[in-house]
Amino acid sequence: MPDIFKALATITAWTLFVAGWLHNLTSFAAYAAGGLAGEDWQRQATFVGIGTACFILSVVVMKLRKGLE
Repeated sequence: MPDIFKALATITAWTLFVAGWLHNLTSFAAYAAGGLAGEDWQRQATFVGIGTACFILSVVVMKLRKGLE
């Protein structure tokens, strides 16, 4: 396979990994700042779910990248 696919897979994996950290950190910071007030807990839970999904997808992309070698 051309090297460009490995580079794109690496960029995608890092982007997903950073997005996962940002989603989880912002949701935990919002929880620490405001607690579970009103309907805001649903938004925070959604961000934690999205962050976790990004972490899982980054692992999947890295496994695929390793398979390209």
